[in-house]
Amino acid sequence: MAEDTNSQNGANGQEAVQNTEAQEQQFIIERVYVKDISFESPNSPAIFTQDWEPDTNLNLNTQVNPLGDDHYEVELHLTVSVKGKDGKTAFLVEVVQAGAFLIKGYPAEQLNHLLASYCPSNLFPYAREVISNLVSKGSFPEMHLSPINFDALYAQNIAKQQEEAQANGGAPAETTEV
Repeated sequence: MAEDTNSQNGANGQEAVQNTEAQEQQFIIERVYVKDISFESPNSPAIFTQDWEPDTNLNLNTQVNPLGDDHYEVELHLTVSVKGKDGKTAFLVEVVQAGAFLIKGYPAEQLNHLLASYCPSNLFPYAREVISNLVSKGSFPEMHLSPINFDALYAQNIAKQQEEAQANGGAPAETTEV
């Protein structure tokens, strides 16, 4: 009986350690905000006289700013430029959607993944809404950006870094911003 009690205590002890580890890991979205915003329609109103055959270009980037004490600011930079069929710019939208996050207790690899993929995934719907509203207020047809798979972009970035490391004779590639 004593052995059974000890083995049960051992199992409970392991569960307590696992629960303690899980409790130490925290991911909290503290704030989501627009940090910078711009809408330009340099060829209005002439652009409205053309048949609407837009040529759309999307540029996406992220930046992480450590704030100290397990706090991070993640910025999602989106630039959407649309040209009419004559090649003139119909409109240009630039949005920096940001968030303040408390991320604590994660190993470096998981922390990097959270900052480079999970945080931007949480910010993107807000940025998409801001862009849609700005385009509508500019009197252009509604624009709904398709969802973006930030996990796939993160995996591509990691693969690219590994290729660069191999090309440099196995030396680690310089760390790039997430």
